[in-house]
Amino acid sequence: MKHYSDLEFLRLSKGQRIGYKIGSFFYGIPRAIAGLFIKLWNLLKAAGLTVVREIQDICATFVKGDWKTKISFVIMGFGSLARGQALRGLLFLLFEVVFIGYMVVAGGHWLSLLPSLGKLGPTSEYNLVLDTYTTVYHDNSFKILLYGVLTIFFIIAFIYTWRVNVKQNKISEQILRSGKKLKGSKDDLRSMVDENFHATLLALPMTGIMVFTVMPIVFMVLVAFTNYDGAHNGFSNNLFTWVGLDNFNTLLSWSAGSGGGQSYSATFGEILVWTLIWAFLATFTNYFLGMGVAMMINKKGIRLKKMWRTILVMTVAIPQFISLLYVGKMFARNGLINLSLLNLGWIKEPLPFWENPTWARISVIVINIWVGIPYLMLITTGILMNIPADLYESARIDGANAWQQYRKITLPYMLFITGPYLLTSFTGNMNNFNVIYLLTGGAPTNPAASGAAGSVGYTDLLITWLFKITTGAESQYYLASVVGIMVFVVVAFISLVVYNVLPSIKNEEDYQ
Repeated sequence: MKHYSDLEFLRLSKGQRIGYKIGSFFYGIPRAIAGLFIKLWNLLKAAGLTVVREIQDICATFVKGDWKTKISFVIMGFGSLARGQALRGLLFLLFEVVFIGYMVVAGGHWLSLLPSLGKLGPTSEYNLVLDTYTTVYHDNSFKILLYGVLTIFFIIAFIYTWRVNVKQNKISEQILRSGKKLKGSKDDLRSMVDENFHATLLALPMTGIMVFTVMPIVFMVLVAFTNYDGAHNGFSNNLFTWVGLDNFNTLLSWSAGSGGGQSYSATFGEILVWTLIWAFLATFTNYFLGMGVAMMINKKGIRLKKMWRTILVMTVAIPQFISLLYVGKMFARNGLINLSLLNLGWIKEPLPFWENPTWARISVIVINIWVGIPYLMLITTGILMNIPADLYESARIDGANAWQQYRKITLPYMLFITGPYLLTSFTGNMNNFNVIYLLTGGAPTNPAASGAAGSVGYTDLLITWLFKITTGAESQYYLASVVGIMVFVVVAFISLVVYNVLPSIKNEEDYQ
C-alpha cells in the first residue's frame, strides 16, 4: 500500500482520505500480527538465555563459594545464619522445612496421582453394621487435580526461594571480600519498612493473585484436557481422566453433534460472529450516542443540566437484575408494549420481539443503548470539559461549522483519550452476560444447533453459551473450559492487535 506524506494526504479528497485511513488500518493488521509473533519469539529467546545464565551463575557460585555457601545449597539459610544474618537464615530454613514436610505428608501423594487423576472410584461394599450395601468413596479426581496444581505451584515457589537463597550467599561473600559489614536482623527489618517497603506491601496481594487468580486459570485450562462432566464428576460418580486434545477436536470438528443438526464448529463460529457483531455495535452505539447526549447537556444555554444528568443516572442506580428483567417482560408477546400497540390499533398481531431472531438481536442492541448511554455520558462529560475552549474559538474564527468542529477537534481528542477505554469496553461487551441472559436467556432457540451442548439460542453470546454448558444434569465442564480458552484466545488476539494501532499508544506525545 502506498504511503502518503502529510502534505500528500492533505491534497487528497475527503473520500480518498477516509479510504486511505481504512486501508492503512487493515494494512497494518498483518504487520501488527507479525510484530506480535516476533515479540513473542524474542521473549521466549530471552527467557531461554536467562535460564542458561542462571544455571551458569549457580554452578559458578557453588564452585567458587566457601563451605558455608556450599552447605546452603542443601540446607537453605545456613550461610546467612553462619554469617550472623539470623532473620534471613531462619526464614529460608523455615520455608524449606515447611516444603519438605508438605511434600512428605501430602504433596508427594497428590503428584503421584496426578497422571491418572485417581485409580479407584466409588464402590458398593457391604456394611456389617447396617447390614446393607453402601457406597464407599475413594479417590477424588477433582481434589487430585486441584491439589496437584497447588503442589506444582509450591514446587515452583520453592525453586525460586532456593535460587534467592543461593544468590544471597554469593552477594554476602562479595560484601565480606570488599571489607564491608553485612546487614543484621535489625537492618533487614528496617529495610522492610523503608527502602523495600513497596515489596513488603506487595507481598500479600501478589500471593493472593497467584492463589486466587493464576492458579484457578491454570486449573481451568487443565480441565479442558479431561472428561470432567456431570457423569464424571470425579467423586460421587465416576472418576474423570485425561483425554488429551479430544475436547478441542470435538469443538473444532465439522461432524454433527450427538443430537444431529449442525456441528460444534459451526455452532461455535455462528455464536462467535454474533458475539463480535454485538460487541462492536454495543460499544460504538453507546459511545457515540453517550457522547452526543453529553455534548447536548453541556451546551451553553441548556437549563437544568443537573436534572437531566440525574434522570440519566437513575438507570445506572437501579440494579440491572431488576431493570432488565422488567424491560424483558415489557417486550414479551403479551407484554406492555405489544398490548399498548394492539389497544391503539397500530398493529394487528403482537410484534415478535423475542420470537424472531432478527427482531431479538436488534431489540437487545437497542435496549443496551438505554443501559449504556448514562455511563458514557458521565465519562465523556469530564473529558469534554477539559478540551481547551481556545480550539473551538479559533475554529469558529476560521469559519468552521459545528460538524467540522466536532470532526476536527472533539472526536480526535475523545478518541485519543478514550481509546484504551473503547478497547476494554469492546472486550467487556464480548463477555456481557447480564444484558443477554436477563433479557432473552439466549432465545429464540436455534434448532440447527440442537446437537451442540446447551440450548443454543440466536442471541446467545459465547459467555452465555458457556454458562448453559455448565448447568443441568449433563454439565460438560470440559467443553466449557475449551470454550473459555477459545474466548480468551479471541479476546487476547483482538486486544493485542487493536492496542498496538491505537492513536493513544502510537502517538502518545501528540496531546501532551
